[in-house]
Amino acid sequence: MGIDHVVVKCAPELTGVPAPWDRDAFASIVQRLADAGLRVVALEGDQFDMTRIKFGLPGRDEDLELYRRMLGNMAELGICLICYNFMAGTGWYRGSERMGRGGARCTAFQLKETPSLLPGAPLDAECLWENYEYFLRAVLPEAERFGLRMGLHPDDPPLSSLGGIARIFGNIEGFDRAYSIYPCHANAVTFCQANFKLMGLDLKMAVEHLGKRIAYVHVRDVSGSPEDFVELFHDEGNTDQLALFRLYRELGLDVPFRCDHVPTMAGEGDEPGFVPGYGVLGRLFANGYLKGILKSA
Repeated sequence: MGIDHVVVKCAPELTGVPAPWDRDAFASIVQRLADAGLRVVALEGDQFDMTRIKFGLPGRDEDLELYRRMLGNMAELGICLICYNFMAGTGWYRGSERMGRGGARCTAFQLKETPSLLPGAPLDAECLWENYEYFLRAVLPEAERFGLRMGLHPDDPPLSSLGGIARIFGNIEGFDRAYSIYPCHANAVTFCQANFKLMGLDLKMAVEHLGKRIAYVHVRDVSGSPEDFVELFHDEGNTDQLALFRLYRELGLDVPFRCDHVPTMAGEGDEPGFVPGYGVLGRLFANGYLKGILKSA
């Protein structure tokens, strides 16, 4: 498809080798991809269990040391970006599917269908903010020293709590507060278009507000509200993708973009271990669409 830069998650449950704080295991993954003509430009997601860090539990200092070691390995291997989140208990959460265009299976969310308590103990917002600030002050100086960027991903869905656990990055004010804790080039944003749209924001104004703090873009679209939404094909929603890409260009954002979640198309999704939203066929469509937008912009 003409794509030669990749974003990867190197968590042990996906790779079968130690997490990226282990330099040799990490280097072997990067080299395998390089042998296939693919350059790793970013990591995304929790690369190892972050429970103790996010919940402020005993042992978090040891985990933060591993995180700093991972940042050093990233710098050594020429990987300058990590997309991370601070969703405690569970990451992005859907819980259901709906039939989409042409009978495609689309991931969906309904708050009323969400279990009352997701993994992890109850946690209020101020405790989560304290844990986040502790994390940020422990790792950002290292990222800054190595010339890396840490792109904070919004809560998905962007709600004030989910299953009894607070969430703090479901509005743009949370991102401003995160930046104010430690303002520097390393303290950056992953602009997940659909999540910022669900916050009720005008995406053009949100992009202009965040500006050069944007280090990475997830290109996807949804229909609905934070309490009840469904994910769409990239050309299907009411978001003017071309206008957004032209704005990214005007702002001089030279950052990675990826299609993120896609509907599951006929012919896939029945195999063991399949994760809805990450089908190959939907990505073929999405990547072709995005390459066309890039040329147009």
